[in-house]
This record gives sequence, structure tokens and C-alpha cells, in this order.
Amino acid sequence: MTVLYSELQVAGWAETGDRIGLDDVTYRADNDKAFTLPCHIADPEIFFADSDLEINAAKSLCAPCPMRSACLEGALSRQEPCGVWGGELFEDGQVVARKRRPGRPPREVEKSGNEVAA
Repeated sequence: MTVLYSELQVAGWAETGDRIGLDDVTYRADNDKAFTLPCHIADPEIFFADSDLEINAAKSLCAPCPMRSACLEGALSRQEPCGVWGGELFEDGQVVARKRRPGRPPREVEKSGNEVAA
């Protein structure tokens, strides 16, 4: 079975004038067990979710995966822009503890009535 990788997974594909061949963007599995990994069975949207509940569910799917360390290492080397990779949450190519909510952080009001950033 052959799988076509996303162009985001091929580091530097757009920055160089070099052309990449089909072997650079495909992976040939020697057995079909490679496609029983949690990320190949589960809905891919869960790995790119916004809610903490879904993010934690994606991380728990990665926990028993035999490819977890290789997946994490690859995501770090590619500086994945977002998503759960190897059981860790990525944002802007870095591992982060929590996903930042869209928009401005909420403002808190001090007892004196002055607004301060949260």
C-alpha cells in the first residue's frame, strides 16, 4: 500500500528550486499493519481539534502507538505548524502545553476597577 504525504511534511519543499521525486513524498509500507495505527484509523480532525477534550483524546490515542517517538521526532524536525503529533501538541512548530484560544486573551478587572491583561 502506498500513501502520499502532504507537502507540509516534506521539509523545505517550497524554499528550494530543487524538484522532489515521487519517492520523496510517498511511503511504501511492507505490511498492512502499518495502517492500523491510531492516526490511520481515527478521524483525522481529532488531531487538529480546538477543544481541550478532543486534544486530550488525540494524545491518548498516541500513547500506546509503537510509532510515537518516530512521529514526534519527525514533527519536531519538520516544525509542524499545528496538531497532535507523537502525543504532543504543536503550535507554530513548537511543542506547547495548551492550545491558545483564537482572538484576544480575556481581560480581567482588578478590584480597583482597572483592566489588566490576563
